Order: sequence, then structure tokens, then C-alpha cells
Amino acid sequence: MGELLKGKPVADAIAKEVKDRVQELKAKNIQPKLMIVRVGERPDDISYEKAAIKRMQGCGIDSQVVLLPADISQNDFIEKLKSVNNDESVHGILLFRPLPGQIDESIVKHIISPEKDIDCFNPANVAKIVEGDKTGFAPCTPRAAMEILKYYKVELKGKRAVVIGRSLVVGKPMAMLLLEEDATVTICHSKTPELSKLTSEADILVAAIGRARMIKDDFIKEGAVVIDVGINVDRDGNICGDVDTERCREKASLITPVPAGVGSVTTAVLAKHVLKACCLANNI
Repeated sequence: MGELLKGKPVADAIAKEVKDRVQELKAKNIQPKLMIVRVGERPDDISYEKAAIKRMQGCGIDSQVVLLPADISQNDFIEKLKSVNNDESVHGILLFRPLPGQIDESIVKHIISPEKDIDCFNPANVAKIVEGDKTGFAPCTPRAAMEILKYYKVELKGKRAVVIGRSLVVGKPMAMLLLEEDATVTICHSKTPELSKLTSEADILVAAIGRARMIKDDFIKEGAVVIDVGINVDRDGNICGDVDTERCREKASLITPVPAGVGSVTTAVLAKHVLKACCLANNI
């Protein structure tokens, strides 16, 4: 039976480190600040916003929310985002996506400066992740997955890793982060033929395909480490991942649960990114 890789100990360790560093900055009269930009009233955005604010408070980081109407015009949205970006007291900006249909993300993604883009919206940060530039910011979810692997001392060098999913939010940056740690990485997706055959050869399997309990035990190599990034709602209204956890635990050595896995680490990573952005802004 595989061990569950709970996210809370990881998040607590990151938060403590961030809190200690923030106290050091405050002693120098430097106050890290996060600005959250939310358009409309999507329940999942509101839920994450509350969790993010609570995490920032616990770490000593200032936070503020800019709430914009769901029917805001693109021009008005751009002006507001530029105003937030130009605020020198703000070190990190979190913009909830997807944006309403009237706002063209391909245009607005260039507005947040890479130095404040703590969740990898600006293409410049995407490029930095590919290059291995440490000044860049990876999306918080794949970075949270990497923090879990690091905390539980999972060896990555030379290991065969398979990522299921190719989004810019999780799949592609996850692959780059694993590659940076010297894993040999394969990216698969819903149209990959013989998917289970490929995944069953992986030492480390990352599921980010967005299909409830799609990954069964026949997808898993004996003794593999399984990272479940999916967040879905099953037919009974319960939160579940992309992995059928109970079945896959029979073969996996380590596996993240959903909930209480990767998702529970993301706000701690967000705080860590705000701290990093503040330090870079102050040449620390």
C-alpha cells in the first residue's frame, strides 16, 4: 500500500520559511505585497482568493483584492491592470483566469510585468521556465508538485517521468521543471495512443489531464511515485483527482491524495513567489 504524500506538512514548512524571511525584510522597512485581481464572482476564484489571503496574513505579507465587474470592457480592464502593475508598493500580481469572453487574454497577458507575474501569465516567464532562468516564476500548481517531491526526498535525477497533460498552466511547465532536475520526461495527453503502456513505464507519473479518476492501476508501474494534480467533481458531488487513488495505491510507492495533496500547497508557493518578487525588486 503506497504512502500518501500529504500537502499540509509541505505547505507548513514553506510558510514558516517565508514568514521568517518576511520578518527579516520588515526589519529593513520592506513590506512584501500581493495584489489579487478578480473579474466577476466565480465561486472557485472566491474560494482560492480567501485561502490566498489567509496564507498571506499568516506569512506577514500584505494583500489586497481588486474586484472588477464581469461585464467590464477590455479597455477598462487594461487600464485597471496597468494601474495595478505600475503601483510600486505591489510586488506580486495574481490575476484569476479564465477571463470573461470580451477580454482577449492574448493581449492582456503582456501587461503584467514579468517581475510581478507570480503565476506565470506573461509569456516572458514561460520562456524563463524553458530556459531554466531562476528569476522566472513557474505557475504555482506545478511548482507545488515539485515542492512535494522535494520535501519527501523523491529522487528525480535520471528517473523516467511521464506527465499526462499539455496545458501551459500545468503540463508543459511541469515537464520543464522535472527536466531541470535531470529527469527524463515524456509528455502525454488525451490523444496519445497506448497511453497506459507509456505511463506504466514511468518512475514518476504526474496526472494533469482533468478527467475524474481516469488513471487506474494499469497505468501505474510497480513502486512508482504518483502526483495527482487534477481537481474534479465526481457524480456524487465529491472532490476527486485524475487518479483512482485507492486502486493505484496498491501499486504506487508514494501518491498524493485529492483533496489534501498538491492543491493544499499552492497558496504557500504563492507566498513564496511574492517574497521572491519582493527580494528581486529590492536587489536582495
